[in-house]
Amino acid sequence: MNITEYTIARTNSGPYGIASAKDGNVWFTQHKANKISCIDQNGRIREYTVPTPNAKVMCLTVSSSGDIWFTENGANKIGKMTITGDFTEYPLPQPDSGPYGITEGPNGEIWFTQMNGNRIGKLTADGTIYEYDLPNKGSYPTFITLGSDYALWFTENQNNSIGRITDKGKITEYPLPTHAAAPVGITNGNDGAIWFVEIMGNKIGRITTDGEIREYDIPTPNSRPHAITAGKNDEMWFTEWGANKIGQISVIDGKINEYKIPTSSAEPHGIACDPNGDIWFALECNKIGHIRNKS
Repeated sequence: MNITEYTIARTNSGPYGIASAKDGNVWFTQHKANKISCIDQNGRIREYTVPTPNAKVMCLTVSSSGDIWFTENGANKIGKMTITGDFTEYPLPQPDSGPYGITEGPNGEIWFTQMNGNRIGKLTADGTIYEYDLPNKGSYPTFITLGSDYALWFTENQNNSIGRITDKGKITEYPLPTHAAAPVGITNGNDGAIWFVEIMGNKIGRITTDGEIREYDIPTPNSRPHAITAGKNDEMWFTEWGANKIGQISVIDGKINEYKIPTSSAEPHGIACDPNGDIWFALECNKIGHIRNKS
């Protein structure tokens, strides 16, 4: 498996969150450089500076309309950028909420997690923000995704659970079998289930929309998986921050393959699959990684 790396011109930029657009472009955050960036299929990179200084942009998603939405963890805002570089920012109602994960909901609303605020937020088209408190204090919600059941699913890193919230705000929690697994990344799988990673449990998890959980051990000890995405075929791809690898797991039999990242101590974080089935991932070492789909 060949991995290509594209170096960002600016040093210490901090690539972190990453998402693919329908046109094949891939968008990513530079949380240290305070920029939203785009890389095309040839490795060319464009950069846009976030209006609020030191916003600490973390995760992002590309909406069905093509806008790029992102969390400003340090500025306590949700940001939106058009593909032409026009920004709009939405301050959150409560201070120090710690917005982190973000995704589009079934009706075009933008949903996001509030790590410090222990809430799930929803931003509607008219700019109204709704907030839903989690049942347990200090749950530390992180990533969030839209499931095949049209509910939003999220990880509760410190509550060791997977959460589900409906469009009306009804919350259900599913405790993980592994103690102190610390789930982080989560995504809708290509098999109709929800897949997630356990950064401390060293496992990949799968939960059906009925709440049935299954876990798969990662071969490399202390791999510290961080983010996960669905591939074009019958596989899921995930980053291994501790092992400096990219992992692949089959949705059919749970078999796991791992691929070493060329740059040592690359610190892989966000990961995404483009319309061609190529895998892209953000490397904290100031690079973007790329695995071409061979099928």
